[in-house]
Amino acid sequence: MLDTLEPGTIAALIGLFGGLLLGLAARLGRFCSMGAIEDALYQGSDLRARQWGVAIGVALIGTGAMISLGLFDPTMTSYLSMKWYPLASIAGGVMFGYGMALAGNCGFGALARLGGGDLRNFVIVTVMGLATYVTLNGPLAALRVALFPPVPASAPPTFMSWGLSPYVIGALVLAGSLSSKAFRADGKLILWGVLVGLAVVSGWAGTAWLSQAAFEAEPVSSHTFAAPIGDTMFYLMTSTASSLNFGVGSVTGVIIGAAIGSTIKGHFRWEACEDPRELKRQILGAALMGVGAVVAFGCTVGQGLSAMSVLAYAAPVTVASIVAGAAIGLRQLIYGISFAR
Repeated sequence: MLDTLEPGTIAALIGLFGGLLLGLAARLGRFCSMGAIEDALYQGSDLRARQWGVAIGVALIGTGAMISLGLFDPTMTSYLSMKWYPLASIAGGVMFGYGMALAGNCGFGALARLGGGDLRNFVIVTVMGLATYVTLNGPLAALRVALFPPVPASAPPTFMSWGLSPYVIGALVLAGSLSSKAFRADGKLILWGVLVGLAVVSGWAGTAWLSQAAFEAEPVSSHTFAAPIGDTMFYLMTSTASSLNFGVGSVTGVIIGAAIGSTIKGHFRWEACEDPRELKRQILGAALMGVGAVVAFGCTVGQGLSAMSVLAYAAPVTVASIVAGAAIGLRQLIYGISFAR
């Protein structure tokens, strides 16, 4: 395969496979971080939060298996190769979660809804991608680097350094998620949670193989949806001067998978925003998500699944901060200041 395809193209195909699973999971399996938070806070249901637990548990066990077999070196990932700043995880996570509440979706959820024909999420995806690049390489980059200099980690910032095993943590998370009789009765939620976890594992497995097989150095990656949205936009504008990568394939896969899933369920339909006040709120939320994801070094999927699967210190802190930010934003929208003025 390496004789006929560029490494970047192969990486994109690996991302496309996992992205398809994630897109299908969003539309057929109701896998959604914002939905899980809203259900837990305002519907009295933790079923979709438990589905996330299943995905995390499977991702941990699968990643642990690859590490044990010598197929994957977690220290090569961006989550463990760079110094961790707790304040960045907290500030960026809260900003991302608050923006997610305003927008009504995270980046992954917006891609999935866009795949179902919801053009309101085209705006969210576009603004989030622009805000991400503004923070990564644009006017906000200097401030970000000054506050949180990107320096190599002196030791991998992972709980594995404490002797904790991904197998054990994964088994405990799975056991806790499956402890609910009501959740165990919903086989569809469990199945799609398992497939989401396997999508994360497929990202690590595929790119780890590629990094060893390719003549050129290729990053070891799994799914996240902040910088990859910006990368996809950049590639669409400059494909003759840039190359495909895992993130571009992942973003494309989610949109295609969501389109297929929504068509299967008969839910595909074109929608547009008819309320400019809602659009204003969504644009603000998308911008906050783009900035927050860069500061926190990941989004709900990047930190909540991919970083969690390598037991990065940042993962639980960022996820807790995202949930807190989303809770603040939802409460403000429901009970407090209206952004519809």
